[in-house]
Amino acid sequence: MSKDHADQGLDRELEDLPTDLRWREWMRRIEAVLFASASPVPREDLARVVGQGVSVDLLIDDLMADLEGLSFEVAKVAGGWMLRTRPVYAAAIRTAADVGDQDLDLRDYDVAVLVAIAYHQPITRDGLKDIFGKEISRDLIGRLHARGLIGTGPRAPKRGAPYTFVTTEQFLVAFDLETLQDLPDREQLADAGFAEGPEDGSMVPSQSFEFTS
Repeated sequence: MSKDHADQGLDRELEDLPTDLRWREWMRRIEAVLFASASPVPREDLARVVGQGVSVDLLIDDLMADLEGLSFEVAKVAGGWMLRTRPVYAAAIRTAADVGDQDLDLRDYDVAVLVAIAYHQPITRDGLKDIFGKEISRDLIGRLHARGLIGTGPRAPKRGAPYTFVTTEQFLVAFDLETLQDLPDREQLADAGFAEGPEDGSMVPSQSFEFTS
């Protein structure tokens, strides 16, 4: 069912409710939408469940305050909002919760290749080979694909028109980024264990990483 058809019977204005209860109901609707959604919800979609001209941002601010002290929070990522557990509870979740395929379980070398794709996209496997000095296996690319962190970009204007790789919305969600402009700068990457390549300025893993390809 399309969204346009689904919201025809929804009373957005709630004019029969007092002002304070109306606002709280709009907050609860946004909370319910975020709770049910498998991906970040953009502002324009949230605006479909509240009154005409009502500020989604102010409702989100009040919802954030309402959830203060709870184990989950509203996070703004990938151009929208989503509900997620607070990072402080990550160890407890890993210890006792069945997270299914939500755990990325990436090797250090996988992360290094993912970083290279993020900063140099769209990039081919040959481009990655130039950065790392060795062939990047199809299995590694497949792992990043399987976790939804990368996708196929436009074909490169080279002989054979090889595929390129780009990061996805799931990449932004997984690394708590609103847009690619929020990627850390080179100094922050160096602090995280990456070094600048000697010739082209590419970020490559430093010797402090113990990679297993």
